[in-house]
Amino acid sequence: MEITGKVIQLNEPLTGKSARGEWKKQELIIETEDQYPKQVCLLNWNDKVDVSNLKPGQKITAGINIESREFNDRWFTDVKIWKLNVADDETPASSSAGTMPPPGVPDENDPFGGTSNEEDDGLPF
Repeated sequence: MEITGKVIQLNEPLTGKSARGEWKKQELIIETEDQYPKQVCLLNWNDKVDVSNLKPGQKITAGINIESREFNDRWFTDVKIWKLNVADDETPASSSAGTMPPPGVPDENDPFGGTSNEEDDGLPF
C-alpha cells in the first residue's frame, strides 16, 4: 500500500531493549491531501528508511504495511514504513504543465485537434 501526504511532525527516535535485542523506532505524522484530510502516524522501525532529512511541510509518498496485534484483549495497530519518496520541490516556475491555452487557441496536447474554447467545441449539443 502507499500513502501520500505532507509532513506535519517528526518525533524524536525512541530506543530500547527487548528479548530479541535492541530496537529503535521513530514516528512521523503526515496529513493526507484527500477531500477530507486525515492525520496519520507512520512508524519507522529499526531505521528501515532514512527519515533524518525530512522537514515539516515536505510532501512524501510512503510504502506502508498496516499491522495489528492483540495484547490483554486490546488491539494495537501500526502503520510501518518500508519505502519513502520525497516529492521534488524544484518544479520550474515557468512550466506550462497543467495550464490551458487562451480560448480559441488550438491546444497542442489535444489528440483530437480541438480548441480549449468550451463555448465553441464543435459539438451539436
